[in-house]
Amino acid sequence: MTFHVSSLARSSSRRPGFLFALAGLLAACAPVATATSDRSAWRIEAESPEAVVRFDAGVIDIDTPRGLSLWYRQALTAPVTISFEAMAVAEGGANDEVSDLNAFWMATNEDGTPVLDRTRSGAFAEYDTLRTYYVGIGGNRNTTTRFRRYIGKPGDRPLLPEHDRGDQAAMLVPNRWMRIALIADGRRIAVRRDGELLFALDDPEPYTRGHFAIRTTKSHIRIRNLEITRP
Repeated sequence: MTFHVSSLARSSSRRPGFLFALAGLLAACAPVATATSDRSAWRIEAESPEAVVRFDAGVIDIDTPRGLSLWYRQALTAPVTISFEAMAVAEGGANDEVSDLNAFWMATNEDGTPVLDRTRSGAFAEYDTLRTYYVGIGGNRNTTTRFRRYIGKPGDRPLLPEHDRGDQAAMLVPNRWMRIALIADGRRIAVRRDGELLFALDDPEPYTRGHFAIRTTKSHIRIRNLEITRP
């Protein structure tokens, strides 16, 4: 199933705040094996009408010339591990840049309301107002890999030196599936790739509820085998 962004009507649904935790609890217990085949489980926010998101045989194929965020509609609560397999595609396509396998998790608006209460254009700067964890693997044309804890302030994306990697081992490898794990377990926040630790944070004020999104920009990314579990 293929969705051209230009044909999708953008909409947002209001969720009462007191249902947030219940929704996340149910999500952690619910199966997500079909999520990568179910367009209705996701919301697309894309800068370009030329962006294409395909859901086919359990694989999400994201092919976009500009910024795009793909939000999983179900809210989550900690402790939680979000894991999936991802590939940066290099097959000669216009957007096959091997860059920017990114994600937000435990994301809320700056006032604590659900992310999906607002509609954003897909432009990266519009997400500065989130309170969220963020990882960008192979950003800036596959030259940087970074982890950030957003604090909900426009123009402020805090970056610690130990969370700013430029070594080749932290970059994307074209056309190779890798398993990413995003962990929020009390104060323990972490990102793993193929079982190896990319980043860790001891957060004294952890984000414990919110939404998860795959994010990329001018790139071609494939996602499969999404799992949401409790550590």
